[in-house]
Amino acid sequence: MQVYRLLDLSNCGRCGEKTCLAFAASVYQGKRELWQCPFVGRSASEEFSGNGGGAVGGDAAAAELEKLRIQASALDFAETARRTGAVVKDHKLCVAVLGKQVCIDATGALHSMIHLNPWVVGPVLTYLCRCRGREVGDGWVSFRDIDGPRYPLFAKRCEESLKRVADSYTELFDDMVHLFQGREVPQQMRSDISVLLPLLPKVPLLIRYWRPDEGIDSQLSVYFDASVEDNLGADMAFTLATGLTQMFERLVQRHGELRV
Repeated sequence: MQVYRLLDLSNCGRCGEKTCLAFAASVYQGKRELWQCPFVGRSASEEFSGNGGGAVGGDAAAAELEKLRIQASALDFAETARRTGAVVKDHKLCVAVLGKQVCIDATGALHSMIHLNPWVVGPVLTYLCRCRGREVGDGWVSFRDIDGPRYPLFAKRCEESLKRVADSYTELFDDMVHLFQGREVPQQMRSDISVLLPLLPKVPLLIRYWRPDEGIDSQLSVYFDASVEDNLGADMAFTLATGLTQMFERLVQRHGELRV
C-alpha cells in the first residue's frame, strides 16, 4: 500500500503493467523500480527506496495491513462503536465510509456492498483501531498543516485533480459530491460549491470550489477537520482523499474528457 499510494492510479499502462496495482506488486517483489512509473519522479522514488522500499517495504505494508485486520477483529465492538461512531449490527462492527457501510466480523472477514479497494480498506481498519474518538468541530486545516513535506504531492493528486473535474463538469461535480452524503457547510466556509463529505464518522472532509470569474482562474481547496490526526492520521487521510479523487475522475470520464 505504501507504493500504491504514490501512484497515479490511472491504470495508463505506460509502465508496461496492466494496472497500477500490478505495478505496485512488482515493485513490492523487487521486479520493478518505482521510478518506472511515469507519474513518480526520481526524487520520490529515491526517497521511498531510502526509507526501506522495494520488496521489504511491500512485505512490511502487507504485514501492517494484516496486523490491523487482526486487531480490528479482536476489538470490543461495543466500545469501538462508541469511540468511533460505528455501529454493531448482526455481530459485525460496521463503519460508514462516505455513507456506505463496511463491516468486519470476529473472524476478521470484511463485508460491504461496495468494492473494497485498497484506499478504503487501509483507512477503515486504521480508523477502527486507532481513532481516539476526538469530537469534530474545532476548525478546519489544510493537508499542509498536517504533513507539510507531502503537501505538494497531495495538492497534485487531490486538489489539482478535483479542480480539473470541477472545471470540466461543474454541475456534475456538484451532483457527485452530494451523492456521497454531502452536507451544507457553515456560512463562513461557503464558496460557489461547498460541501462537507463524511469520509468516516469522525473524519469530515470539506471541499470548496470557486468558479472562474472575470479573468480570475477557478480555485479548489480541500480541508480536514482539526481532529484528523487524532482520529485517522496523515497517511490514511492522504489515502482516503486521493482515492476519492480517483473515483470522481473515473465517474466523469464516462461523460467525456477532462480539461487539461
